[in-house]
Amino acid sequence: MTRWRRLGKVWGLWPAQPIALVEMVGGSYLAASPQLSYRRLLEGLADHNLAVHAWGYVPGFDHQAQANEAWKHLRRCRQQLEARVGALPTPLRLGHSLGCKLHLLAPDGGRNSRALVALSFNNFTADRSIPMLRELAPKLGFYTEFSPSPNETLRLIRESYHQPQNLLVSFGDDSLDQSPSLLHSLQQRVEDATQSLHLPGDHLTPASAGLRQNLLGDWADDSARAETLKQLVETISCWASP
Repeated sequence: MTRWRRLGKVWGLWPAQPIALVEMVGGSYLAASPQLSYRRLLEGLADHNLAVHAWGYVPGFDHQAQANEAWKHLRRCRQQLEARVGALPTPLRLGHSLGCKLHLLAPDGGRNSRALVALSFNNFTADRSIPMLRELAPKLGFYTEFSPSPNETLRLIRESYHQPQNLLVSFGDDSLDQSPSLLHSLQQRVEDATQSLHLPGDHLTPASAGLRQNLLGDWADDSARAETLKQLVETISCWASP
């Protein structure tokens, strides 16, 4: 069985002879321990003989700086993996929620990726994402926003993101998903080939099965959610495989 390994700020799953690599950036505070919160999803990919690198982080206000950091750490881990197993195909980038935004802001504009699979893209303002901020900011007389802001993020995607191959995955009961605005921005680029996929579930479908399994065991799993996750693993594997 493939075991998790710690590679600085990245958690890795390395099959003995991986056929490709998936680079994962998770959403919000779920990404602090991606080897736990996305366990079922990522171990499912490893079962398809895909190496997995998942960057662990706590979100801040400077999303561009975090995008740069994620890209740097994932690139370094890819070099470590290839030094061990040999050259691999160009990696697939996988994001969930805020993680999609960080991949889209990568300093290489997506050029060094096979494609991006974006699960439940989220691009809310700071006061929408952090309810306490919405309450305190007026009382304290200050205003703060993520950098880049939601509107600036979409502009940068239109002008500086160059990967044509993208799959935007939305879930049926997800009030946090903003994939339509992302799709609109991507399709304004020349030669865009972005596709969309709609699955049953909610914003936590990619993560919650792993959380429940880790905390409560297999008996706590939901069969419908597990089936959606299985379909998600199959889809991502197809996009990642050469």
